[in-house]
Amino acid sequence: MREIQVDGRTISAYLAVPEQSSGPGVLVLHAWWGLTDVFKRVCDRLAEAGFVALAPDLYHGKTTASVEEAEALVAALDQDVERVRGDIAGAVQVLRQHAATPPAGDRGKLALVGFSLGGAYALDMSVKLAEEIAAVVSFYASYSGLDYSGSKAAYLCHFAEDDPFEPAESRASMEQEIQAAGRPVPVYTYPGTKHWFFEENRPEYDAQAARLAWERTIQFLHQQLMKRKGK
Repeated sequence: MREIQVDGRTISAYLAVPEQSSGPGVLVLHAWWGLTDVFKRVCDRLAEAGFVALAPDLYHGKTTASVEEAEALVAALDQDVERVRGDIAGAVQVLRQHAATPPAGDRGKLALVGFSLGGAYALDMSVKLAEEIAAVVSFYASYSGLDYSGSKAAYLCHFAEDDPFEPAESRASMEQEIQAAGRPVPVYTYPGTKHWFFEENRPEYDAQAARLAWERTIQFLHQQLMKRKGK
């Protein structure tokens, strides 16, 4: 963990850097459990794939494995949405300025990868920080009703088949809105899975679906962040 400064505040974040010490930046936004080892491991795996990954702690030190406690943490977070957006925007700038990321001339070449709560914020910030974000990967998260027309990002969405947190209508509505804005948005639904299917510490974990979703994520990020200029 390392401390970063955001708008005069000190927040913690987990940073993982690839062996070659450089690579495109990816900001990882955790689910409502907080910045647990699961999401730190996501950063490590991204670094193994050649990316510089940074995960800000949006709960400022709090984590839980309880759904009831997670609901309470989200309720508290919802009271301070602008602070959360500020933390994410600040973390984006820290990631951009990090010595391991490519020089700033190729602006916009950062990605957001978010899970559930973090996925919703990733979708939101792709609009708020349109000039900064080139790609978004969301796991079991939708956000309909956003004005995606100013977005410059490509989107990749992973959904569980059986997920009361993300009704099919919400997914379809968001997909249509992103498509209407002219942005690419491949959407995958994984048969037989439930919310949190990617997280290995959860009973809903599905190893086969998680492996496939990860393969698609890495391929997508390579396509969006590592392609040569003009290609």
